[in-house]
Amino acid sequence: MPVTVVVGLQWGDEGKGKIVDSLARTSDVVVRFQGGANAGHTVVVGEQEVIFHLLPAGVLHEGVENVIANGLVVDPATLLGEIDALSKLGLSLSGKLFLSDRAHIVFPYHRWQDKATESRAGEAQLGTTRRGIGPAYSDKVIRHTAFRFCDLFDESSFRKRLERVVSEKNRWQEFFGDGESILAKELADEYLDYFGRLKEYICDTSSLLRDRDSSGKRILLEGAHGTLLDVDFGTYPYVTSSNCTALGALQGSGLPLKTMTESIGVLKAYSTRVGSGPFPTELEGKDGEWLRERGREYGATTGRPRRCGWFDAVAARYAIELNGIDRIALTKLDVLDQVDPIRVCTSYTSEGSEVSSFPAEARVLEKVEPGYVDVAGWTKATPDVTRFEDLPPQAQGYVRRLEDQTGAPVSLISVGRKRDQIIHR
Repeated sequence: MPVTVVVGLQWGDEGKGKIVDSLARTSDVVVRFQGGANAGHTVVVGEQEVIFHLLPAGVLHEGVENVIANGLVVDPATLLGEIDALSKLGLSLSGKLFLSDRAHIVFPYHRWQDKATESRAGEAQLGTTRRGIGPAYSDKVIRHTAFRFCDLFDESSFRKRLERVVSEKNRWQEFFGDGESILAKELADEYLDYFGRLKEYICDTSSLLRDRDSSGKRILLEGAHGTLLDVDFGTYPYVTSSNCTALGALQGSGLPLKTMTESIGVLKAYSTRVGSGPFPTELEGKDGEWLRERGREYGATTGRPRRCGWFDAVAARYAIELNGIDRIALTKLDVLDQVDPIRVCTSYTSEGSEVSSFPAEARVLEKVEPGYVDVAGWTKATPDVTRFEDLPPQAQGYVRRLEDQTGAPVSLISVGRKRDQIIHR
């Protein structure tokens, strides 16, 4: 049975949550495989807006199992807050949510480290969410200062190790002279309480997923962030701290290589990014502000305004090739309903020469000159359209132009915020 991965192909915020929510209707298991509470997915159900930071977007569907896999770093307070919020809506996750015992844990000192590191960077700030994600992944790699959920099953060992780690973190904190020291006993009590509430969900999710796959279940792997924020292949160092491409989906979920059958890439009909870093097609001034307000381009996690610009086909081609994308889900086409003409970046030049591949160095990408083609706009409302053939001819032409430029077919088109405003092509 199919194992499908959904990943963003830009700098995140492409509307993956809505696409995953739509595909979850025909899935048996939905898996979040990387990142932490620095990501947000928004799903609009009727008039109710539901925002997820850690929970997979499949939790709104009956009969769908949801997995928070080993590739994440998890803030248990945030996770419990999401579970409680859904409970108030009448949705219980008992028996349908599974949390990897190998997932790493975010602690308060990670958030402090994140904030302190960013503050001291001055103009070189990366624009992190200051949720402690980078320091938690750092500890994962350092190893001796990291904790996984499986470590909390042995309370005595956990308390002893945490006392040593907290002592080390407090010395780091004292060195920089910010914040208050953490008391190891109080922190241990707090996190053991979280563990007690989450214990029913914790299991070996890799084994569970392999079992579901061998049983013929349909598995949907849900990425957070976007390809251009991938720690290896994004616009480094202005990236996130995890592998958010299809390449990282199996590592982050514990599924074997042979199980992957399809990759779907999500592209916004224009481009946005949050935080610092190069953005070749960025629109400055009133045009960028208009697009931001029209598209409601504010972060689901932080509320930060997103930088907005024209569609970047060079970056999209790079992301599609890297992920081995089979088909595209195009979002927010309706935001361009009042734009004419619409510009599409089809090439980069640097010092008069065409750039043949997407640059690895941020300093190079910051200096490229985008080459544009103008595409006719349609200046007609599209949110009520349900068939591709009923879109204005110019809107159809814009979709086909993006297909030509990216080399992948567009099979899903979102024309509004609500979950049913999707054209299946």
